[in-house]
Amino acid sequence: MQQRDGGWNPYLAGGLAGLVSVLSAWYSGMFFGASTTFVRAAGLIERLFMPERVAQLEYFVKTTPKIDWQWMFLVGILLGALLSAVTSRSFRWQALPDMWQERFGANSRALRAVAAFCGGVVLIFGARLADGCPSGHGLSGTMQLAVSGYISLVCFFAGGLLMARLIYRGR
Repeated sequence: MQQRDGGWNPYLAGGLAGLVSVLSAWYSGMFFGASTTFVRAAGLIERLFMPERVAQLEYFVKTTPKIDWQWMFLVGILLGALLSAVTSRSFRWQALPDMWQERFGANSRALRAVAAFCGGVVLIFGARLADGCPSGHGLSGTMQLAVSGYISLVCFFAGGLLMARLIYRGR
């Protein structure tokens, strides 16, 4: 189950993720996705301070701020990743990935935070524009043999390769 470096075998982990995806669709009719949860969480937080505003927003009429299966799915991802890291003895606290430190130095935490925040903004903007989670669309779309799912996965990988090449050029 584990590789020599202590991490999980990627084929086993991928197979298990695929099995969970199929079982989720078969048992509950729900496909993987996560971006809506972040919007709903923002609505829950805003409702604490301005409940009348949240009630009037057209978006939150359609996407009610609540804790639902998808919210619990994200909690499960967090706990599962933690359990996996602890059981494989690969868990460690690290403010900056090694590759980042090699490229930008050990004192680049602010730059890393800005880059991560900007990446998150672009991702959630695209997810809301597409009315759904891009990774969920890629995973669930390919599971349904949808051409759009394959196109999205190709674009994710191409975008990731391009950004990695831009950020870590000259390494």
